[in-house]
Amino acid sequence: MSQTPLCSIITVVYNAESLIERTLRSAALQTVQDYEHWIIDGASTDGTLKEVENYRHARMHVVSERDKGIYDAMNKGLARAKGKYVIFMNAGDEFYDNHVLERALKQNDGADFIYGETAVVDEVGNILGNRRLSPPNQLNWRSLQRGMCVSHQSIFMRRELAEPYDLNYRISGDIDWTIRMLRKSSHIVNSKGYISKFLEGGVSASRRNQGLKERFLIMRKHYGLVTTLFNHGIILLRYPLHRLTRKSMT
Repeated sequence: MSQTPLCSIITVVYNAESLIERTLRSAALQTVQDYEHWIIDGASTDGTLKEVENYRHARMHVVSERDKGIYDAMNKGLARAKGKYVIFMNAGDEFYDNHVLERALKQNDGADFIYGETAVVDEVGNILGNRRLSPPNQLNWRSLQRGMCVSHQSIFMRRELAEPYDLNYRISGDIDWTIRMLRKSSHIVNSKGYISKFLEGGVSASRRNQGLKERFLIMRKHYGLVTTLFNHGIILLRYPLHRLTRKSMT
């Protein structure tokens, strides 16, 4: 590995013994090995760290300590990252295939922000389809007005431009971060392929409601109140259609 690796993979985890292995394996199998892998563990009390040890290698760095939430943990990884690009691949997330780093980074070196598609999978790895929203062919900071159309698992951000996550948000800080990163990126590249697999999971009603409130505040901050009210009306109308479509696929 070079002194400045091509990529820093940051994995945030807490008590995810049954999920972390798939994330570690997908990184270890990449055809491009010029990366470092930061494991930011929130002082897990299960067998998570034992699973990490099974994949321990010279490019892996492990920090295990209590944190103030997922975005605090992600900031810890970001502060330590030394790669040219950074990607957040949290416990349960996977690279789509073994060639993602080669395909997305080697072919687009020089970009500020590289993005791609995300596939949704179940607990055993079966692909359920794409996320509810897919990124447009030409992504920019205004593309997120009607929702998070690109996930953090499918974003490579130039490290020197990457800013910390805002700890005022507990659930939807990734939306705010992505908008901010797009606003400061002058060279945004569509990798024209899948970058990650996202494990679909249930969200409690209380966290869902908090997330919706945060999302509204984030959208209002970046796009204004009138635009945000209009777009949220469209989001509410199209969500039931997505649920019906997803059920017809399974």
